[in-house]
Amino acid sequence: MYRRRRTTGRARKVFLGVSAAALLGGALAVGTGLGNAGESCAGLDTALRNNLNFIAGQQANPDALADARIANRQAVVDLIQQRRATAGCTAEVRADAPVPPAASPVTEPTTAPAKPPAQPPRAPAQPPANPGGGSNGSDPNGEVVCKGGTVTLFNEDAGPAASSGTFPIGTTLKVTNLDNGKSVTVRVTSPSGSCVLLNDAAFEQVREPGKFVIRRPVVERIG
Repeated sequence: MYRRRRTTGRARKVFLGVSAAALLGGALAVGTGLGNAGESCAGLDTALRNNLNFIAGQQANPDALADARIANRQAVVDLIQQRRATAGCTAEVRADAPVPPAASPVTEPTTAPAKPPAQPPRAPAQPPANPGGGSNGSDPNGEVVCKGGTVTLFNEDAGPAASSGTFPIGTTLKVTNLDNGKSVTVRVTSPSGSCVLLNDAAFEQVREPGKFVIRRPVVERIG
């Protein structure tokens, strides 16, 4: 249904990490967020809607790996649909409607538009310093890990937390979204197949409206 594109050696490594994150995120959405609900239709419907929203976001803002992410999430959607059928869920679940961009105000052109004053170049957004220090107490910004990947989420009805296949349970990580400068500090509470996945409560603190993936994250190990 979706055309796969060939990637370079570096992009293929990123693709493998993203694929694992997408599949694990979807699997945990079913296995973690819904297992506690006993396969309830409400939980299954929520997991399905989250995955459909992720696919819609990839389709609206595609990049070189969008087709691969969509294919992996579609496999998760199919699994959730099977579970919904087994549980007798009949509600129609769709992706949330995208928020239309605000219309730009119409202005009348002038015969000689004034040239705006030159503005100094803006410095790139930097993640805020971490007051808790690095993993060994010598680096105030922490040890940057999980380089080159994206961060997605999994369903879990709990306080801000993360899962990881790289760090043991109890590790403290700081995730910063460079697109909006927001950050959240979480502890790893469960294993996964990705470097780091945020649960709902943590993801909501750093996400951009309407987006279900952090494309430019900085992940720091601070404890």
